[in-house]
Amino acid sequence: MSKNNKPHIAVIAGGDSSEFVVSVKSGANVLKAVDTEKFTPWLVQMQGLNWEVFQNEQKIADIDKSDFSFTINNDKIKFDFAYITIHGTPGEDGILQAYFELLKVPYSTCSVHSSSLTFNKWFCNNYLRSHGIKMAVSKKFKKGEAVDAEAIVEDLGLPIFVKPNAGGSSFGITKVKETGAVIAAIEKAWEESDEALVEQFIDGHEFTCGAVRLKEEKVVFPVTEVIPQNEFFDFEAKYTPGAAQEITPARLPEPLFKKCQELTSKIYDLCECSGIVRIDFILQGEEFYFLEVNTTPGMTATSFIPQQISAMGSTLKSIITQIIEEKLG
Repeated sequence: MSKNNKPHIAVIAGGDSSEFVVSVKSGANVLKAVDTEKFTPWLVQMQGLNWEVFQNEQKIADIDKSDFSFTINNDKIKFDFAYITIHGTPGEDGILQAYFELLKVPYSTCSVHSSSLTFNKWFCNNYLRSHGIKMAVSKKFKKGEAVDAEAIVEDLGLPIFVKPNAGGSSFGITKVKETGAVIAAIEKAWEESDEALVEQFIDGHEFTCGAVRLKEEKVVFPVTEVIPQNEFFDFEAKYTPGAAQEITPARLPEPLFKKCQELTSKIYDLCECSGIVRIDFILQGEEFYFLEVNTTPGMTATSFIPQQISAMGSTLKSIITQIIEEKLG
């Protein structure tokens, strides 16, 4: 065992989706925020079966997957905690969570069940709809299934949004304005996921709100208002400086601001979330329509969650410390 008696924290980034690059940036920012007075953080990068430990951007070891450890200078280091910053599979869909459950390694995110539910937009939408949460009407198409574009448009109208059922960071999403473009948009979504969702367009403004449960207290962060320069908040708008205006706290009347926070809190509980979660909405009139739950939200320096934590007068370091300490017991 390592001679260092501070708990060893794996900050895990990478993954097997198009969001690899974003995840690596999130991981770097979380690594910086881990309190080194209390913990010894290590960056672990995963892609496929390559699980590697990095230090100063250099690979120093491979992970032993049998017990989630690595060896350096004949010193075997077993991780005490996993902070997951993988967006998409296997960090957001329950797969990595199940691995850590088997090994009895505490981790930062929602449970296996909660992660897999929220990652599958179709299951999550139908579950939340049964609890009265408002959202766009949608249809689901399996890869290769015959698609009748005219029937879709007749049911949902135009424009419509086409998106992968499992995925994030707005990869594979298209805003479709004409019947002739429906099939191509569905095929684009199938490149990211085996299933595509076709959703009714809700004309409104986008807002997003984070939350975390710390010990017995749930902390709901300030709401962020999102004003994309593009047609909608796509990948470019999310990660290109200046491609979207993000205002935290959102310029909303107090009752609507509170309504968004209360809805975030309610969905967090309904999905039995834990760790830091971000929930996205479209506001039309006085109603917030649910878009999706992000259980490993972006944690880059410019991402919403760090903005919201800072607007609240707290720090990422403080929140991460509390999450780790609580899970380590």
